Amino acid sequence: GFGLLEMAQALHALGLIESALPTQPQDPLAAMVGAWSAAKEAKSLQTPLVQPAPVRMIGELAYVSAQVAMVDGKILHPGHLGDPVTLEQGQEAARQCALQALSALKEALGSLDRVRGIVQVLVFVASAPGFTDQPKVANGASDLLVQVFGETGKHARAAVGVAELPLGAPVEVAVLAKVD
Repeated sequence: GFGLLEMAQALHALGLIESALPTQPQDPLAAMVGAWSAAKEAKSLQTPLVQPAPVRMIGELAYVSAQVAMVDGKILHPGHLGDPVTLEQGQEAARQCALQALSALKEALGSLDRVRGIVQVLVFVASAPGFTDQPKVANGASDLLVQVFGETGKHARAAVGVAELPLGAPVEVAVLAKVD
């Protein structure tokens, strides 16, 4: 797991705290609070230090990093589902996310012919208070994957409402595929 000591070591490696070891070993929580405070004060980090891989292969599984719907370099239908983004716009954004995930898979594999099936899809929906149709939004991605792969495109899925998503995106989709 990633415990308090590991977090302190990571913050130390980033130069956000002076020591990776708590000054009082009997109180690692106090050290972590101090490390967190130091990290919040850091103002010079302008770009992420670690970029995630678009696709991470482990055995027969291809984990596609979560995608936000982009068209011409801009977020498609920015905002929250229910206010101002409509259900139909959310479904369109989820579909675009799935298309981008397939594009990343094709780039990593050379061909989508290597995909043996879609195992799981995680859909995060930026939701206005009271919006409860996250599964209907997620259908935009799920329906596309079944259209592309047929029976092997059917998958396990989670559709989760969240307060905010990166860049003001209304939907973010991650895909797990079985490949050969």
